[in-house]
Amino acid sequence: RLQRPGELLPHLREYRALFGDRGYLLCELYFGPNDRRRREWLCELSRRSRLPVLAAGDVYYHQPGRAALADVLAAIRLGTTVDQLGARRFANAQRCLKTPEETAALWHGSLDAVRRTEEVADRCRFSLDELRYEYPQELSPDGEPPSDYLARLTWEGARRRYPQGIPEKVRRLLEHELRLIRELHYEAYFLTVWDLGRFARSRGILYQGRGSAANSAVCYCLGITAVDPDRMDLLFERFVSRERNEAPDIDIDFEHRRREEILQYIYQKYGRDRAGMTAEVITYRPRSAVRETGKALGFPPAEIDRLAKRIEHFHHEPDLAGRLREIGLDADAPAARRWIALTQTLVGFPRHLSQHTGGMVMTRGPLCELVPIENAAMPQRTVIQWNKDDLDELGILKVDCLALGMLTAVRRSFQLIDQHYGKRLTLASIPEGDAGVYAMIRRADTMGVFQIESRAQMSMLPRLQPRCFYDLVIEVAIVRPGPIQGNMVHPYLRRRAGREPVTYPHETIRRVLGKTLGVPLFQEQAMRLAVEAAGFTPGEADQLRRAMGAWRRPGLIDAFRKKLIDGMAAQGFDADYAEAVFRQIRGFGDYGFPESHAASFALLVYVSAWLKYHYQAAFTVGLLNSQPMGFYAPAQLIADARRHGVEVRPVDINYSRWETILEDAAPRAGAAA
Repeated sequence: RLQRPGELLPHLREYRALFGDRGYLLCELYFGPNDRRRREWLCELSRRSRLPVLAAGDVYYHQPGRAALADVLAAIRLGTTVDQLGARRFANAQRCLKTPEETAALWHGSLDAVRRTEEVADRCRFSLDELRYEYPQELSPDGEPPSDYLARLTWEGARRRYPQGIPEKVRRLLEHELRLIRELHYEAYFLTVWDLGRFARSRGILYQGRGSAANSAVCYCLGITAVDPDRMDLLFERFVSRERNEAPDIDIDFEHRRREEILQYIYQKYGRDRAGMTAEVITYRPRSAVRETGKALGFPPAEIDRLAKRIEHFHHEPDLAGRLREIGLDADAPAARRWIALTQTLVGFPRHLSQHTGGMVMTRGPLCELVPIENAAMPQRTVIQWNKDDLDELGILKVDCLALGMLTAVRRSFQLIDQHYGKRLTLASIPEGDAGVYAMIRRADTMGVFQIESRAQMSMLPRLQPRCFYDLVIEVAIVRPGPIQGNMVHPYLRRRAGREPVTYPHETIRRVLGKTLGVPLFQEQAMRLAVEAAGFTPGEADQLRRAMGAWRRPGLIDAFRKKLIDGMAAQGFDADYAEAVFRQIRGFGDYGFPESHAASFALLVYVSAWLKYHYQAAFTVGLLNSQPMGFYAPAQLIADARRHGVEVRPVDINYSRWETILEDAAPRAGAAA
């Protein structure tokens, strides 16, 4: 209803007083039945309120052909069908972007409104570059620069990690990393993550940093990660580099039942106005797109269900028409063709905003001045409305506080061992290289062991025959899409078993791929190939890895491809071999597994296997009291404990407690009740 001007004038004059020459009246025309009347009404309001009229379009889609999709989305949002939208459905397909000529024709006689729109566009000079993220500052003591404080904490931690003396290799790594961190002004980021670890330790919460952060010797000395840089060949630029213009990203796994304490600490320390959870934009996948468009178009639920069940949940469905024929529908009928077309268009569209599993952002100033926010489902929590990947574009600090059930089970096992055997254990104090543990792993006796308890991993263990920690790193990484799709698994196994010769076309390749028998298995190896064989800087190698992940954008790849092949040619490599290296790195961009991530997981593999081998009863109790987690039900874990000689006593009203307990403990035996 078009209200009388007198009813609106008091409000409009208030806007005029507030905004001055920045206040306008929007007039949206789209060849509707009352366009002329609406324009005359707004012009009268403009004259009496002295707010100029601005031409607008009420745009919902970029071209008229998208009107059908807009109708389907409206029906989905309102929980009805397109045919039942009634007056809620647009009368025509004119809610689209218009050319200047189309706009001028629509506003014939009132071109001043169009010119004002251009003036407003010229006045809108905002750029995302204006949003400058600033790290929290309060973690550094008064008067001490963050770089000095970080360096002091790092060297103190290094002396604790290496009480017999800091190895020269580690000393060089620390000096290099601290210099780069200072140059890129990332000190506050590392201090923020270190503070979370300090809090977790003060509460007895087991945690471990993983992912590319495990490439950092600084993170190891700060207690953020548990991968010893003296034992691994780390590449810090996989984590932080000069060339990559984005903040580092540290993932930390906490005990899954105690992660909430970490989140509460963040809100308590920084306040809700400076801390928020990141979000993910959930998009339509083939199955959900089929279901939603089918309902919106009025197809019977039974037909929708039959079709949806024939479609992959995640992957693109190339033959939707064939799937329709399989369920007995005529794929050439107009309604079916419409269903197919709209489904294919809807795949990839935003569906809803979801809360990320553990991403947290902390700022120096108010969060609302940097990003749009909304209330979370839980009271007194804030969610950032941008997709988590968009935060990287602005260099916004994001710490992923994740939950891992195995950490809960390990910590509970440590507590039981301390109580019953008087032996205090930590992730770092578990004895290395236990022959009995590796023999158990080679037998695939790994039910309950982190990462290597699945059927696929169990079938690989007797073939790989792990005998040292690095074998576990390979085991974690090799049963993954990258090595499998890249046809790297069988060549590695054949070379390891001595059925295929291990050859290297150049000494440089031996240095990079020697520890994996000439077969590239890790992202870091792909990057080192670019550095060692083609003269890339470490930062350029990481840019190459990222570009390969976008291999469908040929222009982005070709610039790196030429540099790689030319660089390898300059060092005497054959052109065919250089091309093969390029293809391998491209595959890693899509599917490669970071060695640092595999090393972090391999540490938990060994720790959990050591606990299973030496303290089966305590480890089983830890697993049972940490459910749900892992591949196996409690009954299967109990049966496995019995097979290993553990006495399992039934429930007893006089002795049983809420959780499973340990009685009459003895190493490699005991009783779980």
